[in-house]
This record gives sequence, structure tokens and C-alpha cells, in this order.
Amino acid sequence: MSMVKEFKEFAMRGNVVDLAVGVIIGGAFGKIVNSVIEDLIMPVVGRAIGNVDFSNLYIPLSDKVTAGLGLVDAKKLGPVFAWGNFVTILINFAILAFCIFMVVKGMNKLRQNEETKPVTPPGPTNEEKLLTEIRDSLRSRSS
Repeated sequence: MSMVKEFKEFAMRGNVVDLAVGVIIGGAFGKIVNSVIEDLIMPVVGRAIGNVDFSNLYIPLSDKVTAGLGLVDAKKLGPVFAWGNFVTILINFAILAFCIFMVVKGMNKLRQNEETKPVTPPGPTNEEKLLTEIRDSLRSRSS
């Protein structure tokens, strides 16, 4: 078997295609969660603490970096301990993990509901119906 044919069989398996779809959807889902965190949750948390923008909270680790600069500008001047950015990413992870947990939980519940549905047995086939008629006919003759 040639390597190209073997690779084609590998790439076209259902698991690989499912994984690719999952990665693409996961990337889009990650952007949605990032927007929820950065645009909705962190401003409210920052407002509750006292109009603080978490993404710009840092501790300067160099004399060149002065307080009050934005994180991007501070990083250009020297090293900084960007703990606010870390807190934002940590909250982002917690919300993303919770969302994935809820999706998996919902899928498991749907799968469980499908498995517990009673399965109706199939009706008799045409052959079985014909044999039943013959049996009943033979019974009525012998009586």
C-alpha cells in the first residue's frame, strides 16, 4: 500500500474528521468565551472593585517601567509581572471549562434519553403473516 493511499485512509476516517470539526468549532467557541470575559464580565468585576481594568494590572520588574502605563507600553520598556492578565485568563478558563461541562452534560443526558426509550419490536414479516394464516387455516380444518 502506498503512503499516499494509507494517509488518505487515515485522514478520511470518521475520528479524524470529527476531531477537525471539533477543533474548528472549539476555536470559534473560544473566541465567543473570550468576548464574554473581556467585554462583559471583566468590566463589571473591574467596576465593582473600583473602575479597575484587570488586563492592565501589573507590577514593574524594571526601573525603566513606571506605574500608570498600559500593559503593552510597560512591556515595551521592560519586564513586568502581569498578574491582572493572568487573572483574566484564569477566569476565562474557568468559564470555558464550565461551558464545556454543561455541553457535555447536556449531550450525555440526550444520549441517556435515547438509550432509555422503549424499543418497539418490529411487526411480523410478510412470511410470518402467511405462515400464521396457514396455521390458522390448518387448525380450522382439523376442528
